[in-house]
Amino acid sequence: MKKAGILNRHLSGALAELGHGDGVLVCDAGMPIPDGPRVVDLAFRAGVPSFAEVLDGLLAELVVEGATAAKELRGRNRDLLEGHFPGLSLVPHERLKELSAGARLVVRTGEARPYANVLLRCGVFF
Repeated sequence: MKKAGILNRHLSGALAELGHGDGVLVCDAGMPIPDGPRVVDLAFRAGVPSFAEVLDGLLAELVVEGATAAKELRGRNRDLLEGHFPGLSLVPHERLKELSAGARLVVRTGEARPYANVLLRCGVFF
């Protein structure tokens, strides 16, 4: 058994399969899940795990070269994303839903705040 990093075997395996340019949608419990991408649903109950917890865990494992979120994003989650991604791209929520259909992986959190969603674009570590 792994003693560090992401322990969820579905998520750990999915992350290992990602390549440069692949999209990863990290979303709240209310985001419509597109057909097609692999889905790892971590939601346990409302707010657990939080969007921030999942995002921090993923960023410890992934190289991210870009991020896109809904321009309707407000408050704590907006501050969180702008803190992690100074060049955060903002699009209307409906456009984010369209873009998420091209993601290779969807990670669903238990977040219950509106617009706690971000589409990450994987980079490379060299």
